[in-house]
Amino acid sequence: MRRTSPKDKAAYRAPVSAILKRRSMFSADAIPPDARNVIAEFDKILQSVFPANGRQLASLPKNINALSHALTDERGKRRRGYMNAPETLSAYVRYFSWWNIVRFTRLFANFEKDAFALSDGDACLDVGSGPLTAVIALWLSRPELRNKKLTWYCMDISQASLALGEDLYFSIAARVPPSDKNAAPHWNIVRIKGELGEPIRQKASLIVCADMLNELRETDARSDEIRAKQYASSLLSYAAKKCDLLVIEPGVPSAARIISLMRDTLLKKNMTIVSPCPHADACPMNGYRAHTGSASKWCNFAFSTEDAPPSLLKLSKDAKLPKTRAVVSFLFARNAFESGSVKAVRGCTDEAPKTKSTEFPIRIVSDAITLPGRASGHYACSPLGLTLAVPASGSPLFSGDSIAVGTLGNPARLPKDEKTGASVIRI
Repeated sequence: MRRTSPKDKAAYRAPVSAILKRRSMFSADAIPPDARNVIAEFDKILQSVFPANGRQLASLPKNINALSHALTDERGKRRRGYMNAPETLSAYVRYFSWWNIVRFTRLFANFEKDAFALSDGDACLDVGSGPLTAVIALWLSRPELRNKKLTWYCMDISQASLALGEDLYFSIAARVPPSDKNAAPHWNIVRIKGELGEPIRQKASLIVCADMLNELRETDARSDEIRAKQYASSLLSYAAKKCDLLVIEPGVPSAARIISLMRDTLLKKNMTIVSPCPHADACPMNGYRAHTGSASKWCNFAFSTEDAPPSLLKLSKDAKLPKTRAVVSFLFARNAFESGSVKAVRGCTDEAPKTKSTEFPIRIVSDAITLPGRASGHYACSPLGLTLAVPASGSPLFSGDSIAVGTLGNPARLPKDEKTGASVIRI
């Protein structure tokens, strides 16, 4: 991405702040080795559970391309129960579910070690579960959870999708079992045919809502602000006193806008933002009017697909949907509750609470952009709002990186990016 040159190039030669801590959002090294094998051979595992003949596999790329259009630019033509059609379900799970497992496992595996505070006997809810993609991704990416005795309520309007997802999850769980030989071989799955608002028998200690809110938007004419409040309230109606809420959406402006507005609502309800936010103030990348082509920034994170399974990359190419980057917008929130001697407070817990007051948290958001003077930088989020992080050491930064730098002195004296007004921090 090229930048217009500001009048004052010295803005990008400000004093350097040392990086004190750094954590990746998408490191492939964080994925457990046994999970990597499953992700690489997902198509083979799926074929053993949901076999397709040669003719069906030959038409798969065409069906995937058609479904992609139905999920994006031709949404108005898609019928509500589209996932009940075998041909559509096959295309979805063989392509979209596989890519989502790639995205979700990279994200989940890089959360903090104690990110999921779940105990034996807890209930969890996956809203808009489809073929249990998020449940499978959690099982693969978080080995410590495999040893837990959990009940998952998996909710979707497609019974066929839920049934296939359950079979697929059991098959994968058998390949990557719990490390504790006394643990149950898999979580308890309760299928719920219905949509958001359908009752469940227990309050949930973890609520996951993945790639669903963008679909609800199609049939909801209310404003983004009203819908975000309603979605947040509906999801929290399932919450136990101690509960984590994880909302994941495609990294497009409309989805990022809803997530930003939900963040506002959750903070007003005294929720803690676990990730990705480095602060609890107004979101500087709220996506307002971004879908209209305005210069507004929206919060989304991306990683290169060069490490994705070769078979999946080939399938993408055959379907005329080549993918070089995987993109996600998400919000991980938590009730403000006491746990032992640790008390969560209204704000953010990803990195900032663990840093000393002399450390300043920054979340890298964008890919590298070209700056004047042969420099490069990244749009980022910090307690200062929209920030432009400019690497000075030559060490590359990546979208999603959470870093802590040394004290900045007087923030008002930091140089500003002429194009956006963002504070410029050299690191």
